[in-house]
Amino acid sequence: MKKIGVGILGCGVIGSAVVKNLILGAEDISRRCGLEVEIKKIAELDFGRKKGVPESAGPLFTKDLNEIIASKEIDIVVELMGGLDFAFETIIKAIKAGKHIVTANKHLIAKKGEKIYEEAQKAGVEFCFEASVAGAVPIIRTLKEGIVAGKIHSVLGIINGTANYILTKMTESNANFADVLAEAQRLGYAEKDPTFDIEGIDAAHKIAIMASLSFGTPVDFDSILVEGISRLNSDDFDYAKKFDKVIKLLGIARMDNGKIDVRVHPAMLDCGEPLAKVNGVTNAVELKVSHADELMLIGPGAGGDATSSAVIADIVEIARNINSGSVGRVAPAAFIQSARKNLPMKPIEEIECCYYLRFYVEDRPGVLASMAKILGDNNISISTAYQKDVHGDTVPLMITTHTALEKNIRAAVEKIDKLETTKDKTVIIRLEE
Repeated sequence: MKKIGVGILGCGVIGSAVVKNLILGAEDISRRCGLEVEIKKIAELDFGRKKGVPESAGPLFTKDLNEIIASKEIDIVVELMGGLDFAFETIIKAIKAGKHIVTANKHLIAKKGEKIYEEAQKAGVEFCFEASVAGAVPIIRTLKEGIVAGKIHSVLGIINGTANYILTKMTESNANFADVLAEAQRLGYAEKDPTFDIEGIDAAHKIAIMASLSFGTPVDFDSILVEGISRLNSDDFDYAKKFDKVIKLLGIARMDNGKIDVRVHPAMLDCGEPLAKVNGVTNAVELKVSHADELMLIGPGAGGDATSSAVIADIVEIARNINSGSVGRVAPAAFIQSARKNLPMKPIEEIECCYYLRFYVEDRPGVLASMAKILGDNNISISTAYQKDVHGDTVPLMITTHTALEKNIRAAVEKIDKLETTKDKTVIIRLEE
């Protein structure tokens, strides 16, 4: 049987799972693609990571990744190092050497994907990245191949397991944010530095990738609204429960009158919504598509084995294409490069929705009236107002609005935050219906 050689760059949690599962699943993989997929080299600076792979893979380790790029025995390079600039340079070098590429690096694709798509097409090699979004959930393949008969109207996703775990625990137990984050770190769900997860950056990388594939356009990552969950507290969750809602960190991408609306932020959802029921570290993506109505994909979004399943699926896809002489059958970015359009991004100030606003204010007469006047002066109508019965001079006041323009909400909140009676910066949560 003809062999396909694989070289792996990085053997951390995901890399070691890929090595293990490629070796253990070798027979089934060969039966699926008609080729023997064989690991030829593993580039890793820390040889202590040999302990995480089958013993037979030990001799394959090298500290020199150039051995993989230069090897004539290697057809597919799997980049699992992470990072941005060095990973980009390495992938471009491998592409120019005629290697097909598989990666799980969402940061890289969100920031530098366009250049990689162009280089891969120019070189006539495959560039696959199923593992970059939602772990084992096959959302990239769905966007590229599964729903091409229709137009994608919107993509909504719970696409960061760490944030979803924290929000689930805060919903269930009224625990404070710091305690739940510490628990997530103890359980291995959150990194020592959790910034990318809790501040929405990781989810923004993923929604940028999905928006680009969905709408056939480059996405300017720096133009995406990105808000995290670190300022949420039990008052927000108490309010959500009182009004039969839950809080989720959502990645949102919509086509809106020729502009793409791409953002990441906490959102309140009605408890009956499918995404509202996605808890723990689970990921889910909801699609609205012409010809197919609403679809939802759900599954484990992180972890070595889950992510390795997506990496190996890409390896098998490339092996099949090589075996059948159909390399380049599907463009890396779903649309062929020459057909991709530079669509404008919708400025966040133009967004219209309903809002939840949480203020901490002095407990004295006239406070709500002065705030309501500022909201009214900015064309914002109050839907509900709720003040928690707490002891002390400062109280939480929660307001929801009817549909309002983001620009007006920001202008009103800026004025309210400057009032003498306002004791903390206002928290804004958008209501998704």
